[in-house]
Amino acid sequence: MKQYIQTNKDRFLEELFSLLRIPSVSSKAQHRPDMQRCAERLVELLLQAGADQAEICPTEGHPVVFGSRLIDPALPTVLVYGHYDVQPVEPLELWKSDPFEPVIRDEAIYARGANDDKGQLFMHIKAFEFLCKEGKLRHNVKFIFEGEEEIGSPSLAKWASENKDRLAADIILVSDTTMISEAVPSINCGMRGLSYVEVKVTGPDKDLHSGHYGGAVANPINVLCDMISSLIDKDGRITVKGFYDDVVELSREDRDKLARAPFDLEEYKKFLDIKQVKGEAGYTTMERTGIRPCLDVNGIWGGYTGEGAKTVLPSEAHAKISMRLVPNQDSETITRLFTEHFKAIAPDYVKVEVTPHHGGNGFLIPISSPAYQAASRAMTEVYGIEPVPSRGGGSIPILADLQRILGIDPLLMGFGLERDTIHSPNESYLLKQLYAGMQAIALFYQYY
Repeated sequence: MKQYIQTNKDRFLEELFSLLRIPSVSSKAQHRPDMQRCAERLVELLLQAGADQAEICPTEGHPVVFGSRLIDPALPTVLVYGHYDVQPVEPLELWKSDPFEPVIRDEAIYARGANDDKGQLFMHIKAFEFLCKEGKLRHNVKFIFEGEEEIGSPSLAKWASENKDRLAADIILVSDTTMISEAVPSINCGMRGLSYVEVKVTGPDKDLHSGHYGGAVANPINVLCDMISSLIDKDGRITVKGFYDDVVELSREDRDKLARAPFDLEEYKKFLDIKQVKGEAGYTTMERTGIRPCLDVNGIWGGYTGEGAKTVLPSEAHAKISMRLVPNQDSETITRLFTEHFKAIAPDYVKVEVTPHHGGNGFLIPISSPAYQAASRAMTEVYGIEPVPSRGGGSIPILADLQRILGIDPLLMGFGLERDTIHSPNESYLLKQLYAGMQAIALFYQYY
């Protein structure tokens, strides 16, 4: 594979850039035509790589791209999952170059989607191409690329249920995560789930003059801040009643295994430019982001935020809140518990609304599985060191749904790094990680 990459790298980059130039932002209605264009481009790339068939499948939202090459029903079947939608690019002024005109700086590709997830799904297409062109493919391979992962995959679970037989496989192979570092590769054996809600606090029926009414009428922003502050106690634990009921406490032995992953707290703080970390008492930073749930405000607004001053007591205050969940916590249950709690703590002088957005459950896979062992062997050969099993702090809620619907486990061979700043301005992907990923994925098929 290394020689194949060397021979074809210029073509590979131009093909990847053709994907990155398409602003496939799933959350914005004006980009719906771009979603279709990106799906069409993926169909072209799959067919060129060696797929027997590839097509665009409509859903209730953005389309799914499905492709396959079936060699022998008796052989193992790998289902490759990825997503072609990307996050919005704002704030645009913080980008050093056009987010949809990819450039290479310091041996890295800079563009929205360079890592998450166009760059990583592209590795699978190219590894598959190599196996097909060189006559080395010994598996049935199916591809499912969705266009709604960044908005919670609202359509894919239904589509997958309706196409369950078509998607039948032995493993779901995914590259949409990060590894610990270039020097210490890792394989995610679990990810957290998600519950995402929006809250609205309403006081008076209109904005009021803060001089005439301030001090006499409750300010919804002040109230919302108090309510949010009460959601986490002094020990960093979430105060929603019943929130921890289904959380499985890991044994000391399991915590010690996870602690094998190298972690430098001072380097971590320096990278983030913070003086100190903060989280649930009794757990390390790695544990807080892997095996423990959390609650965060993702956005808050209300009143006047324009230029200059406007002395207003606002009618409304809003916030978006996400809760990362650990395996065994149910997203719908947590959303219900949060809604009940948030309404219960609201004082009489405001009205509260809670609107659920999206969510999904977490999952775990055994590191003793043949797929994990094959991935570990492949990454060991590429990086020269055995990868460390880890648990991801982020969420890919649809993977838990696919695991339930299809009855097979996901395997997360991610090659991103923290330096890639996904979801932020100046997202990037190191070229050496792109190529290492192609090599490791090709080797996975050899050893699985």
